[in-house]
Amino acid sequence: IVNSDLFVILLVVLSEATAIFKIMNKYFAIVLLVAAVVAQDEERPKTFRRLIPADVLRDFPGMCFASTKCATVESGKSWELSPFCGRSTCVLADDDSGRLFELVEDCGPLPKANPKCKLSEKTNKTATFPDCCPIFECEEGAKLEYPEIPTVPPPSEETPKPETAKV
Repeated sequence: IVNSDLFVILLVVLSEATAIFKIMNKYFAIVLLVAAVVAQDEERPKTFRRLIPADVLRDFPGMCFASTKCATVESGKSWELSPFCGRSTCVLADDDSGRLFELVEDCGPLPKANPKCKLSEKTNKTATFPDCCPIFECEEGAKLEYPEIPTVPPPSEETPKPETAKV
């Protein structure tokens, strides 16, 4: 084989590779389009977050008690809430009081019943949060409705603060 033959072989290989690449790009675009359409018909609930006072064991001050793990957790560390779908994080109050809080994240309430929406088989209840949250598939035009969750507004400056007893 002479150099000119190698050059011709290289050109043929490159043209074949280019043709294959164009076909792959075409199929990749189709796959992306299908994924986008499927994703439109699926609905995941939003992640809900709330801050609650942490459980603290008297023998382990300065640490949160993770009841789902039966373990103590340092401030700033997170743990899964399995068998529930959620995650908690131990949070130290930023007012130098030493109080600990638990930032709880979960899937929130289930939507109101809708005959045009079904729980998807893609739901993986054993996955880690937030992938364990339910996925719903709705018929075209159907929308899930979620129950109203009451929230407590932050105290305003005008709201009188309760007096503390003097000992």
